[in-house]
Amino acid sequence: MKNVIVGIGSALVDILAHETDAFLHQSGAVKGGMTLVDNAIIEDVLSGLKSSPSVVPGGSACNTMIGIARLGGVSRFVGKRGAGPMGAFFETGLVENGVEPHLLHSPSRTGRVLSIITPDAQRSMLTYLGASSEIQPEEIAETCFEGAAVVHIEGYLLFNPTLMLQSLSLAKRSGARISLDLASFTVIESNKDLLDRIVDEFVDILIANEDEARAFTGHTDERRMIESLSSRAEIAVLKVGSRGSYISHQGKTHQVEPVGDGCAIDTTGAGDLWASGFLFGLVNGYSLEKCGKLASACGYEVCQVVGAGIPHDGWERIRKLLD
Repeated sequence: MKNVIVGIGSALVDILAHETDAFLHQSGAVKGGMTLVDNAIIEDVLSGLKSSPSVVPGGSACNTMIGIARLGGVSRFVGKRGAGPMGAFFETGLVENGVEPHLLHSPSRTGRVLSIITPDAQRSMLTYLGASSEIQPEEIAETCFEGAAVVHIEGYLLFNPTLMLQSLSLAKRSGARISLDLASFTVIESNKDLLDRIVDEFVDILIANEDEARAFTGHTDERRMIESLSSRAEIAVLKVGSRGSYISHQGKTHQVEPVGDGCAIDTTGAGDLWASGFLFGLVNGYSLEKCGKLASACGYEVCQVVGAGIPHDGWERIRKLLD
């Protein structure tokens, strides 16, 4: 029985800093979005921080695979790390969290993301891809997908079209379902034509938040957003933040109530961990309603801490939903 969930994405180290909206504006980051920059810009912004940042293994698909492993699932991460301490830090973080690393190596610097967290708990990202951007399509092999039930691909790979298409083709050939997280409205706006092709040709599970769905579908009404998303994939997800989510399958839409009080300290990793709960449930045969409830719990718990790592007590609360 195939039970592995494979994540493909950028191997990045997250640098998390709490700053003001004024600082965010000066940094050049787009609020709630992701901006690709070179390493010198990140160094310049770091030099102006008023707070001490936290440093953790990151990247969207990586965060999702860690969450799946912490839930008791079997997950594998495919990406490219750099040399030196940061690369070793990233790989060790995967292993310690129970994820099978399938990492390529580069002599370049490991990629990193500076996430600026403003008082409203929104996170805005400056991303230096580094070694993660150096994966060549021919380096993605069929062995990456052995035993895969689901292959989860982060939308950020749209910036590397040949790699994205190679990964999707091999994933589809393996017989796995393909899950795509649209990642960021800024990514969609920059890659709309390629994204349309990919969704129609490959994607079985399409996951978006409100901003991403608006950019992808052109609609502003939630009902029309989820209808449009569901017309493009077997399973469509629209996340609406503290108001919960919608999951559509075979013409039926399920509304998933939020977990918790809606308060957040930091939204870093919220969508990634939502996907952890949802995909774990899907592979284990849960109903879509239960998948959504588990996903909401994961998304809520990660918003109660800084960064994408849910602490032990948070996982204990989540696991009670599995009993």
